Amino acid sequence: MVDHYPLGLTGSDRVESAFGGGIPQGSIVLVEGEDGAGKSAISQRFSYGMAEEDVYVTYISTELASWEFVQQMHSLSYDVVDHLLGEQLLFLHADIDTHNDGQQRELLTRFTEATTLWQADVVFVDSLSALLRNDPRYEAVAGTGDEDHVLQRLVSFLRSVTEQDKTVIFTVDPTSVGDDALRPLRNVVDVYFQLETSSVGQEIRRNVRVRRFQNMKNPVDDSIGYTVQQGRGLSIVSRTVA
Repeated sequence: MVDHYPLGLTGSDRVESAFGGGIPQGSIVLVEGEDGAGKSAISQRFSYGMAEEDVYVTYISTELASWEFVQQMHSLSYDVVDHLLGEQLLFLHADIDTHNDGQQRELLTRFTEATTLWQADVVFVDSLSALLRNDPRYEAVAGTGDEDHVLQRLVSFLRSVTEQDKTVIFTVDPTSVGDDALRPLRNVVDVYFQLETSSVGQEIRRNVRVRRFQNMKNPVDDSIGYTVQQGRGLSIVSRTVA
């Protein structure tokens, strides 16, 4: 039987119950959506809830510096200062603007070889697409149809990580990298969420389409509606059963 990492905050929101009671240990999770769809908000909510439940978390951001991460989390009522100071949560800013740094631009290699970040139970990467776009190996094959080779090497490494019951959660913007690059990852992930947004009048509706959820603890609806608000964070607003 597969164990699960809890998402916590059961007295504050319905996120854990909406997502089946937790994320399976030893899984690769893909959170896919275009810019502004809410990928970071979901990752931040998951990471905070896990840290609250004594799960050791590493959070890698390609956009936010450490102080910006703390401010962003605070604006969502996810106060992570104690978790950071207590080393329950390790935050790392991935500097992807390294075009003049020679071999240091091997971002995916540096990512897989950074042993400290892999000591956590759950590793969040927000976002993988930014790492890919700035990695020379990916840049060299972008548009040639050979992008999947870069991802195949990454997938092999990830499987060695998940064999230790560690879970890795990636966010990806599918408009910034080709389908050839994402296909190997989409094919092997254990949990696959696609984020959708639509406008109804002045309202923006956000939705998680559950494309795959292996080893779920409890049943999960195929579609999970949510909102993101300052001072409240992520809230579940509706469910649609297929």
